[in-house]
Amino acid sequence: MRPWLTLLMVVALTLQACGPAAQRPVNAADYDSFWLWAGVTPQPVLARAKSLYILQGQVGFSPGDPAAKGHLIAQGGAMPRMRAGEVWIVYRAHTLNWPPETYDQILRQWRVWRTNGVPVAGIQIDFDARTRHLDQYQAFLRDLRHRLPAGCKLSITGLLDWSSQGDSTVLNSLNGVVDEIVLQTYQGRRTIPGYQAYLASLSKLTVPFRIGLAQGGEWSAPAALKTNPYFRGYVVFLLNAPQPKTGE
Repeated sequence: MRPWLTLLMVVALTLQACGPAAQRPVNAADYDSFWLWAGVTPQPVLARAKSLYILQGQVGFSPGDPAAKGHLIAQGGAMPRMRAGEVWIVYRAHTLNWPPETYDQILRQWRVWRTNGVPVAGIQIDFDARTRHLDQYQAFLRDLRHRLPAGCKLSITGLLDWSSQGDSTVLNSLNGVVDEIVLQTYQGRRTIPGYQAYLASLSKLTVPFRIGLAQGGEWSAPAALKTNPYFRGYVVFLLNAPQPKTGE
């Protein structure tokens, strides 16, 4: 083989090793914190979970509700059997206009789980706030924080563009209001293309945060993430195995 051809092959193999190979599918067995959503079958990895975020309801509109207030619709699995680690009770919110009974239901469930020995760390709100409306979301979260009893932490999910397009002053003012933000790097089953560019702006964030990954999605940790003093680890969104297409 000619020397120049050998050199080209070496360069090509090197680029391949440094590029696409760095993007690896997220293997849930490599992690210990998970989201368990409604309709997702529990997986063996849950036996080693140190943190479990489990959906228990959605706050949405009731049909024909003239007041357009959000009501809690129970959803999700049964009370977990975890007796160690931490459990977060997750509520998916489609509106921030909550009536008093919705808050009462959420806090009642928190107390029931704690009474039954579940190591509940707190409540997580999953709400897709638009970046330009983060100040409104902040007001809602401050009010919710005041309603929570002592010992109940508050977590929220976050969108990637919060860190890159949002006002860092608004985000950082959540310090002391929320205990953590879990930034989602995926939509559906797929990792958001170009997530590295979004995460590059995390140096401006001074609120404790985790990174949310989709099971099976592509991921390569930015080098700066390891040294970020506010980084608290990962949460993997568990998914059912995709069903084979008809005819396969």
